[in-house]
Amino acid sequence: MTMVATEASVSTAAPDTRGVGPLLRAWRERRRISQLELALRADSSARHISFVETGRSRPSEEMVLRLAEHLDVPVRERNALLLAAGYAPRYPETPLDDPALDALRDGMERLIQGYEPYPALVVDAGYTVVAANRGITMLLDGVPEKLLRPAPNAMRLTLHPEGLAPRIRNLREWRGHLVAQMERQLALHRSDQLRALYEEVTAYPVAGDAPGEEPEEPVPYFALPMRIEHEGRILSFVSSISTFNTPMDVTVAELAIETFLPADPATAKYLQGLEG
Repeated sequence: MTMVATEASVSTAAPDTRGVGPLLRAWRERRRISQLELALRADSSARHISFVETGRSRPSEEMVLRLAEHLDVPVRERNALLLAAGYAPRYPETPLDDPALDALRDGMERLIQGYEPYPALVVDAGYTVVAANRGITMLLDGVPEKLLRPAPNAMRLTLHPEGLAPRIRNLREWRGHLVAQMERQLALHRSDQLRALYEEVTAYPVAGDAPGEEPEEPVPYFALPMRIEHEGRILSFVSSISTFNTPMDVTVAELAIETFLPADPATAKYLQGLEG
């Protein structure tokens, strides 16, 4: 599947009119860090941190960015902090189809293609699929066209009753894993779009786990697998998600590469046979 450009998946909320102090305090409390601990990390003082949070002191642009870094604030929200403090946003948001990101797109395409025959895809912060390899296309065989166009959403494809859900043999477990993942994202991003997607997919009906063939020998899974039926076989995968280190662009910061590793020898053998 060719990489496609999408609109920004997570809209930046308007900066808090109360100023940057309450926003920084909220992030500190979310990270469960005391003012003293944050001050030590940021080479400041607990008194100064307190003054910033209460609005008695206006932090410099450098201090806002330093505190955001030590609080592990997402890049998009760092822009919101800067705006709330009266500074210009630091991080651009380049459209994925912009020529400036040609090298990035090419690199991700090569990466997921090189992972074949195992499934791999790239999603944005709203779980819109922006690229996928043939392993993913194989799993999506039979999914209605309406779920694949115009820009497929990974959560919707997986949990929709007409998507992969009926074929996932441990749906309740896998659904719980995905819902928890979305909840962690919602804690990081103030996004109406992401909230709407969460409410949509959690409202889908959930049937009991479908019966399926068990491996001939018990498999000591090292992580929660997704066990999915494909052409009469049960394939088992564990997933891994990678993001970019120290991104300097909002778009790049919100991309994630998810790869699916065979969780048992039978799945690996089957997929390798397809490649041959």
